[in-house]
Amino acid sequence: MRILFTFIGGSGHLRPLFPFAHAAQAAGHTVAVAGSGSQQDAIASAGFTALATSEPRPPKADQEEDPLTAPDPQREERTMREGFAGNGARRHARVVRKIALDWKPDVIVRDEVDFGTAIAAESLGIPCATVIVLLAGGLIRPDTVAEPLDALRAEYGLSPDPDLAKLHGDLVIMPGPPSLRDPRYALPAGTFWCRPDHAIPQAAGSGTSSTSGAGRRPRVYFTLGTIDTFRELFDKVLTAARTIPIDLTVTVGPRLDPASFGPQPDNVRIERFIPQDEILPTCDLVIAHGGSGTLIGALAHGLPSILFPLGADQPHNAERCVALGTARELDPMAFTPKDVADAILELTGEETGAPYHRAARAAQAEINALPGPNDALAMIERLVSSPGSHLIARDH
Repeated sequence: MRILFTFIGGSGHLRPLFPFAHAAQAAGHTVAVAGSGSQQDAIASAGFTALATSEPRPPKADQEEDPLTAPDPQREERTMREGFAGNGARRHARVVRKIALDWKPDVIVRDEVDFGTAIAAESLGIPCATVIVLLAGGLIRPDTVAEPLDALRAEYGLSPDPDLAKLHGDLVIMPGPPSLRDPRYALPAGTFWCRPDHAIPQAAGSGTSSTSGAGRRPRVYFTLGTIDTFRELFDKVLTAARTIPIDLTVTVGPRLDPASFGPQPDNVRIERFIPQDEILPTCDLVIAHGGSGTLIGALAHGLPSILFPLGADQPHNAERCVALGTARELDPMAFTPKDVADAILELTGEETGAPYHRAARAAQAEINALPGPNDALAMIERLVSSPGSHLIARDH
């Protein structure tokens, strides 16, 4: 079987596809991944045929900092409407349609924000599965994207879809626990809920974390992913680490030099990048902006979080985690080093942190109980071998 995986945007849209692409390749299927020209090296490094849908963007210079601006829900909705559902969808509908005609996939698997691929697949009659990347939901709504998508659908001779019922395609795969989805933005009946990757063994005992031990300091990991470089946020957390008894590991991304932060005390380690699978098993607490990748990684390891959402789906994810009791949220524009120090002490304290750790371990147990990527692959295969049979997929 030939399976084409597609995404639009950056690594946050690409990486959720990898577990399913690896499962497909391991099962003997022919796999290609189509998306941003800037992500071609990442695709090839993961072992897949890379097909560019755009020219790579010029890289930002090392040491270049991003301006810190307040979260703006209207700005994010405008980006979703005009960028992803507008210009981006129109470009991908055209480019992916051409790729599909040349490469001839049996089935397409797209990231949920890749609207253009959904329209291209429907216009060609190719089965299409959708992988959710906005875990809590909230940004993709009929009032946000239906109008520009219906205009594009008309260009391809497709009927209107004002309720976005056809947008989801033939199968929806949610790589995360049902509790993480905001019930206001429910996914379609028949959604296949699965683990984002392999299950993480749940720690025994009733301590505040899976790695806590008598006589050692709490271990805290702080990251803003591989894209954002808000130095003032790093500076605040580093300042906090000098005032409380913790071991802090920070990853600052490829554009900032760890040495530029100056000498650090023995309890602080700064790196450009550390694989999540390497760092998260050693941690008691994660500090992040609420991006889906780091967030689901923390929950898969049973770890609570301190979140200061900056944009995109991060405010929705943070709101949901606070509601579940797995996280504290801080205002990225207003929090002080003392605020983050107090939050760290609260979430790592034996008594004050216990409710957060119990909630995070409950999410971990929910994740571990879900089927894995191989099971999702079986559902994808059925789109080709038994069209329509995906409709019997049960909610987990």
